[in-house]
This record gives sequence, C-alpha cells and structure tokens, in this order.
Amino acid sequence: MKIFQDRLLEQRKLYGYTQRDMAKLLNITQPSYIRYENGTSEPSQENLIKIADLFDVSLDYLLGRTNL
Repeated sequence: MKIFQDRLLEQRKLYGYTQRDMAKLLNITQPSYIRYENGTSEPSQENLIKIADLFDVSLDYLLGRTNL
C-alpha cells in the first residue's frame, strides 16, 4: 500500500488539506487518518470512495493500478 500512502499524501497537500481536515471530511479521528498515511491501517471501502471523490481521482489511481 506504499503507493496509496504516497498518493494520499500528495493529493492532500495538493488540495491544501491538513490531516485534521481530512479526518473531519471522512468523519474519523485524526489518529485514524494518520494511520492511513503511515501505512499502519487501511481505509474502509466507503472511505476509499470518499477520498477518491474528494480528490476527483479514480480508485485505481489511489491504489496504484493506473497513473491517471
């Protein structure tokens, strides 16, 4: 999931969100979100979809299956 972590961080910074902002947008705690970025936890399918929609990217992009 290293690609996911990298792309999540890249997109968050591109959009100017803090980790706290992301946690609020996903309706999770900030420590839970931080675990997504450091790779110790994976988001639920529901949160993966929310993240993809938030950043207007595909799930395939977030998961490293495409570069688009």
